[in-house]
Amino acid sequence: MKKQILLPKYTALLEQMGENIKLARKRRKLTAIQVAERAGIARSTLYLVEKGESSVAMGAYFNVLRVLGLENDFLKLAADDELGRKLQDLDLL
Repeated sequence: MKKQILLPKYTALLEQMGENIKLARKRRKLTAIQVAERAGIARSTLYLVEKGESSVAMGAYFNVLRVLGLENDFLKLAADDELGRKLQDLDLL
């Protein structure tokens, strides 16, 4: 599998997302082992999710969010495509 290469500012975004997931788990007083088991992933994969690692499959991120009751947050990805709508509007002229 090829490792994803990201610019530092995008790596920081993923790291913040991982930290948000970790904080959500802790607020629910769930251990890493509990979340990993319920998500059907290895504990080491959960560690990578909470670090915001780009090599982790999107499905693993989704399953962790599902366990935390945050699965609808996945729908927020690319939901407000402002640039795309502007480009589409330009095409209408």
